[in-house]
Amino acid sequence: MSEMLALAAHLPQQVFEPGQVVVREGDSAGSLWVLASGALLVRKGGVAVNRITRPGAVVGEVSVLLGSAYSATVVATARSVLHHAADGQALLDSHPAITRLVAAGLAERLNFVTTYLADLKAQYGDAPGLTMVSTVLSELSERQGERARPGSLRDPDPDY
Repeated sequence: MSEMLALAAHLPQQVFEPGQVVVREGDSAGSLWVLASGALLVRKGGVAVNRITRPGAVVGEVSVLLGSAYSATVVATARSVLHHAADGQALLDSHPAITRLVAAGLAERLNFVTTYLADLKAQYGDAPGLTMVSTVLSELSERQGERARPGSLRDPDPDY
């Protein structure tokens, strides 16, 4: 990701102290952030789903590309320096190399998730609670319809 850092070097920097929120789930989006140093925690629906420590990692790209609100909350867990593009769409439109790196990062994450789901299916088959893995894999591989909307259709209060 040193290539992303080099490409983002012209962007202004902002420092976040531990506990400070970089982006908040549900807030209006539009900005892109590139981690220069530090550590971030990603929470979706209050659940910690990722830690970001790799310089050059991008925050906010999903929201910019989908034209939607931020889909997760990102909080600094250590003093963190991020490059900030207030208009993320304009940055992507004017810098094809940055857009390519963002696309590669998203493809890498999608590949990881689909591989993980396929491994779950292979290891646990139709174990209770995991029967939805086949449906999720099918949806991911066949997705070409209308734009995806973040969220869950599952029952928030299941009987189990």
